Amino acid sequence: MVSASLKDQEIPLEERTDEALLAAHISGEDDAAYEVLLYRYSNELVPFLTRLTGSRAAAEDVFQETFLQIHQSARTFDPTRRFRPWLYTIAVNKGRDWHRRNARRKAVSLSANLGVDEDGSRMADLLSDDGPMPGASLETSERVNEVKKVVDNLPAHLREILLLSYFQRMSYNQIADSLEIPLGTVKSRLHSAVATFGRAWQQQEATETGDGARNG
Repeated sequence: MVSASLKDQEIPLEERTDEALLAAHISGEDDAAYEVLLYRYSNELVPFLTRLTGSRAAAEDVFQETFLQIHQSARTFDPTRRFRPWLYTIAVNKGRDWHRRNARRKAVSLSANLGVDEDGSRMADLLSDDGPMPGASLETSERVNEVKKVVDNLPAHLREILLLSYFQRMSYNQIADSLEIPLGTVKSRLHSAVATFGRAWQQQEATETGDGARNG
């Protein structure tokens, strides 16, 4: 069982670690600890879930479901682990549940801003020779929408790992914890995700070039 230490109790809630806040919530030492933890992750997790589900409304529902599960399962948290990967494990699973419930509905496009780095360096480091990832070239809203479509059409398991690595800046080990898969699987799946994106992007570019030539 996780317990809040006397040292932690002397630190203002807003300055405590995620793990200390969860301990305070479990122990009942401070009723506001859970709310601080929820608020701390709202600006990070809701956009991620919006990309994962393709819907802001769905993301907010899944966010609430995620933190309800955090509350219900708090006492099962392994104190030797970090909170953030555990949170994403639950969030991804709740996102999968949402997709299963809505499997018969028409897929919607990603509505969240992709948050691409100005120089695109993070994604470029992951790329294979299979094709370029548009990073700095995202100069127009039209190009951003094109990228959203490609990401939206990736298989779910590739889309998840791409979002966790690129958009959430998680390390290989954190992704392995969050998705509960071996480290080697993370690396191979991420390579596959980037390669699949690259091929899809090249195909889309070639299609647009061909359409432009015909229209010209």
